[in-house]
Amino acid sequence: MKNDAVTPDSYIEQLAEDRREAFSRLRKTILDNLPKGFSEEMSYGMIGYVIPKSLYPEGYHANPNLPLPFINIASQKKFIALYHMGIYADTKLLSWFLNEYSKYSNKKPDMGKSCIRFKKPDEIPFELIGQLSAKLTPLDWIDLYEKSRQ
Repeated sequence: MKNDAVTPDSYIEQLAEDRREAFSRLRKTILDNLPKGFSEEMSYGMIGYVIPKSLYPEGYHANPNLPLPFINIASQKKFIALYHMGIYADTKLLSWFLNEYSKYSNKKPDMGKSCIRFKKPDEIPFELIGQLSAKLTPLDWIDLYEKSRQ
């Protein structure tokens, strides 16, 4: 869904009423659990959590002018999406997530490579998302990112 917001708050204000509460809670869960050093900003038309250029001047390889992305959240047409680059780059982290997910839902997660889709806002496992958000520090993510680029 197209959202022309320039701040995370304005992004949430533009959401449909039936998604606003769950999306706000998802954002708060990430912010409450994300290790220090990540920065929240608008990134690729979504709310993003990135490694700021002050910490990682090399930036993102696809566009070195941009900070290194880590997590993005978006309200798509038919679902709320969480994009977590760590589960894409680290098979151990992905395995941990899939194992833990089964403790929160009797359904298989609807996932792509880095994308976790939630079609029903009331099925978002907020506690698990908080744990996932806390798993990697900025330095852990930089190290994993650089190793995956080799």
